[in-house]
Amino acid sequence: MSKLLVIEVSPRFEFSVSRALAARFVENWKAAHPQGEVVSRDLATMNLPFVDLPWIGGAFSPPEQHTEEHLDAISLSNELIAELQSASDIVIATPMYNFTVPAVLKAYVDQIIRPGVTVSATYEGLVTGKTATVIVVTGGDFRPGAPFAAANAVGPYLQQALGFIGITDLDIVLACRTRMVDEGEVTITEFIVEHEEMIAAAAVRSFSPVAA
Repeated sequence: MSKLLVIEVSPRFEFSVSRALAARFVENWKAAHPQGEVVSRDLATMNLPFVDLPWIGGAFSPPEQHTEEHLDAISLSNELIAELQSASDIVIATPMYNFTVPAVLKAYVDQIIRPGVTVSATYEGLVTGKTATVIVVTGGDFRPGAPFAAANAVGPYLQQALGFIGITDLDIVLACRTRMVDEGEVTITEFIVEHEEMIAAAAVRSFSPVAA
């Protein structure tokens, strides 16, 4: 059975454009996968820890050397990786903060890149057979050809990080100029409608031989 993992990042909740776009993606995905399961991981509502010394000890030492402190430090990482491995499709909806990903999303990536677990000793990704969509929402204009297009580090970073662990079938959906919503030039509903076609295409793309 197909399973969609929805990873949301924005702390703006009902005022968040990225969350609204993610909800629209889920609607389209469920229409294509009526028997599919949707699992949500809300990074904004959990106390996601940063990597620390006990985590490093647990992640980079063999299991027989693990202490209780090591096991406790990597327990959430194990949970997040199992959740990722069980999904057939993944959608990450995130705002851009200062040209890159929010700190909580970087913390998530650090938790799921694990030697011997999600990437082999020879640097082969071990999280395979999945499609991923990254919805990147920006206040300014970072579309190809725009003056600040080259400053967009979100898509390239996530493409590299996810590809490193084996998730190479990845699509980036860029939704720019949400400042128009904040300034009242358009409503959030109008903004979503403007990007409806891109979101629907991304959700249908996930209905692929990999995920079928």
